[in-house]
Amino acid sequence: MDFFELIYKRESVRGYIDKPVEREKIEKIIEAGRMSPSACNAQPWKFVVVDDKEIVSKLAKKLYDPLVSGINKFALSSPAFIVVVGEKRNLTSKMGEVIKKQDFTSLDIGIACENICLAAASLDLGTCMMGWFKEKSIKELLNIPSSKKVHLVISLGYYENKEPRKKIRKDVTEIMSYNKY
Repeated sequence: MDFFELIYKRESVRGYIDKPVEREKIEKIIEAGRMSPSACNAQPWKFVVVDDKEIVSKLAKKLYDPLVSGINKFALSSPAFIVVVGEKRNLTSKMGEVIKKQDFTSLDIGIACENICLAAASLDLGTCMMGWFKEKSIKELLNIPSSKKVHLVISLGYYENKEPRKKIRKDVTEIMSYNKY
């Protein structure tokens, strides 16, 4: 499949079949994240892969919130997760972040996570990036130091491969211009 077919195939999957994800595929997916560009090559991330059934079940309960319209209920069916933790930046990147007042860590992690999701789609796996979760509980469950920030949790698994949903996006004329705003 070419790159643009992959972009149209990649979607947020909110429901998985009961089939474990092979570690060989997980490692390929993490490699795609590892190879992502980052400001000053800081690589400010750590990817905690959760594929042990017992821990997956506990983590899913820290993602699903029945009190908020059942947000992330689909996580209960996910066979694996990638917990994305922010790590210390190198000095050059940290200086740039302070001087430019720009959150390079979040930008870099966003790039890495999209690489992860595209790699998963290329291997016929579904993903969904989640930003709503019980961070403190997740840190305790996975022994993540309290000083670290969990930026995202990505669900990962096999799903009923159907045609990708029709994506509803703004018209290109609303989001692009040449040479001036």
